[in-house]
Amino acid sequence: MKLGLSLGYWGSRPLDRFIELARRAEELGFDIVCTSEAYGSDAFTPLAAIAAQTSRIRLGTAIMQISARTPACAAMTALTLDHISNGRLCLGIGVSGPQVVEGWYGQPFRKPLERTREWLAIFRQIIARETPVTFEGQQYQLPYQGPGATGQGKALMSITHPLRREIPVFLGAEGPKNVELAATSFDGWFPFMMPPDRFDIYGDSLAKAKPGFEVLQSVSFSLTADPVAALLPIKKTLALYIGGMGSKEENFHKRVVERAGYAEAAQKIQDLWLAGRQQEAVMAVPDELADALSLVGSRDELRAKLARWRQSPATTLLIGLGGSFDETVRNMEVLAAEAA
Repeated sequence: MKLGLSLGYWGSRPLDRFIELARRAEELGFDIVCTSEAYGSDAFTPLAAIAAQTSRIRLGTAIMQISARTPACAAMTALTLDHISNGRLCLGIGVSGPQVVEGWYGQPFRKPLERTREWLAIFRQIIARETPVTFEGQQYQLPYQGPGATGQGKALMSITHPLRREIPVFLGAEGPKNVELAATSFDGWFPFMMPPDRFDIYGDSLAKAKPGFEVLQSVSFSLTADPVAALLPIKKTLALYIGGMGSKEENFHKRVVERAGYAEAAQKIQDLWLAGRQQEAVMAVPDELADALSLVGSRDELRAKLARWRQSPATTLLIGLGGSFDETVRNMEVLAAEAA
């Protein structure tokens, strides 16, 4: 079982000492450090800073939103960072959701599966750098020939030669069809809110994955002796995503929890959250679910939970920040020792 550090995205201020955290993770033998983005800080700039201060640890985006960048823009950024890091980039992408795509990026959220397929095809064509790029899809066209086109568009090929002709691309996916797309077309998958013993709901899709397919699972980690205190931050995160990330009609995260066997609880959490009763929504998150998605408790309990994850399809556990800088470092040290 490989280990990773998830730095997430910044809140109202930049994340404190994130480069030091990445360097410490590298010293402890962690395989990857990941950053993400929502509608504030971007995923790539912190990785560039980390790349300059590390030499071995892989650098991942978890997740880069594809509506934020055209395939060409993402390919330019990826090949640049891959050069800077000497071939350590792993590009994790996802479609986000209607609230962000339409509300932040000002784009229609239509046919996300089709959009992902087309995006990946163009990205890989650019990185391979074998011929000038052409693509005729339903959502992307290169050169563009649609309404408003000047007719002067030209098929181009990257001026800069990529360090690698293939950069690993992972997909953040929750729906069955999207998970199948990850398994059949991508190099890895970022599941979300998936207990270690419930990957069976994606069994048919994961069976189609090629050898070497990676599954990078995020978990919360704390060695606090107080289980209530340990689970509370996890419940807050789950309540936010189940209740507040997406609309009442379209919430991908809620569907995952429903498929995992918590349909009644998921509905209650969403109803409370949308009614403005966020604290009650947090407390409505089942202890069992929060505990399954975490590494909390004593060292003995940690070992037992790691054993459960080793029996799952997960190949990497990404631990989130454990409060303060010092607490996160202690958590990384303990986890590295137990996972060795």
